[in-house]
Amino acid sequence: MDECIPEIHAANDAASFWEQLYRGKGSVWKDTANPLLAETARHLTPGHALDLGCGEGGDTLWLATHEWHVTAVDIAPTALQRTSRLAARNGLESSVRTEQHDLAETFPSGTFDLISAQYLQTPYAFPRASVLRRAAHALTPGGILLIVDHGSVRPWAWNTDPDTRFPSPEDIYGELALDTARWTPQRLATPQRVATGPGGQTATVTDTVVAVRRLA
Repeated sequence: MDECIPEIHAANDAASFWEQLYRGKGSVWKDTANPLLAETARHLTPGHALDLGCGEGGDTLWLATHEWHVTAVDIAPTALQRTSRLAARNGLESSVRTEQHDLAETFPSGTFDLISAQYLQTPYAFPRASVLRRAAHALTPGGILLIVDHGSVRPWAWNTDPDTRFPSPEDIYGELALDTARWTPQRLATPQRVATGPGGQTATVTDTVVAVRRLA
């Protein structure tokens, strides 16, 4: 979720940074689903989903529209308010529950059939591997953890350093350190797509996809 993140200031902490980002703009990201989430979820039986870093609710709305019950999580209260309003405008408030979490500190309770981590990347220190490992443990038997990261530099991103290193799907999966008797990688891939930036510009970008299934 870093496609239009500005340079940060050391005085800001993560919670205030993200809250100020959402509060300072009418809309930060479009309220449509990330395509790789839709591609994955449309082949699953709807159940309970967890949207980590829900932002303004585009993924949450898509899931709820397709009969999922969604717990939407973000660190920023304004993001959660926008997600709730989006669900209400579409008559889906009964299918969406919002919870504020700094995932470095707390994690939603319960188990989930689908856990989505779409571009769960931040310019702040963040124990991402441990958070995603905890997410894998929160899957129901047969459930899917879908991780989608940026795999290339976007011309409109806050970091346009051409030497930026992007971990491979195998690197990301390896960092989870999951027991192979209980979890299996269902997809490790780097697909390309044409993306649209905040100013309407387009570019071919690479996504890094890790889909992990908890074995029954």
